[in-house]
Amino acid sequence: MGVKLAKDSIDLGIITTDAERALAFYRDTLGLESEGEMPMPGGGVMHRLLCGTSLIKIVVNGREPKATAAPGGIGGSTGYRYWTISVSNLDDLVKRCDDGGYKIVIGATEIRPGIRIAMVEDPDGNWVEFLES
Repeated sequence: MGVKLAKDSIDLGIITTDAERALAFYRDTLGLESEGEMPMPGGGVMHRLLCGTSLIKIVVNGREPKATAAPGGIGGSTGYRYWTISVSNLDDLVKRCDDGGYKIVIGATEIRPGIRIAMVEDPDGNWVEFLES
């Protein structure tokens, strides 16, 4: 038997060393709703943001990470390389990210009839795909 979902969405943890920069992107630029913060074991903190019913956890550990993720998005390495948010305002969102100084990896592009995407790099080099259909 496969997974028996108890929730129709996921929780995604993003580890950062600079919560303010990450929150400026995810909360202020993208507009994800803050659900507050909570302390983490070892002196860290988790900032909880809602993306629809998915919970995005921006985490600063109480200690410096041993390594950082390989840069380069999809082609940079194996493992989790990007995640997708389905939107209805792709052009506006890309402009907000560009105006905010964030790297637009792939500008608004039609990948098949009626389906457009864009990819933006967050302050830690993680890629976020926006999909509009």
